[in-house]
Amino acid sequence: MHAFDVLGDPVRRRILVLLSSGEHPAGAVAEVVGAEFGIGQPAVSQHLRVLRENGFATVRSEGTRRLYALDAAGLQEADTFLDQLRTGWERHLDALGTELARGRRERRTRRDRQQGTPR
Repeated sequence: MHAFDVLGDPVRRRILVLLSSGEHPAGAVAEVVGAEFGIGQPAVSQHLRVLRENGFATVRSEGTRRLYALDAAGLQEADTFLDQLRTGWERHLDALGTELARGRRERRTRRDRQQGTPR
């Protein structure tokens, strides 16, 4: 599953936000997410599984509890894709910045000439 397919689901995004603050037991995640989205523990468990299998979350056992944490590996795929877009946009934005500065300089020069002010 592509990173954006994983991130496209609001329940999974909410789980990632929860996990970004640190490790959480599966039951606590199910309680918070279940209350907010009106879904049961089995559905939350499925979302946790998708996150785990796609590199967005890790799980470890502590006795009978399963503790989930954010895994940055999944986010790396999304970040790599976004970096490609940023590179293209940065060139366009840099060019726009140059044109805006050129326009301001030309307006200033025209205004100075009209007022008889030496450069």
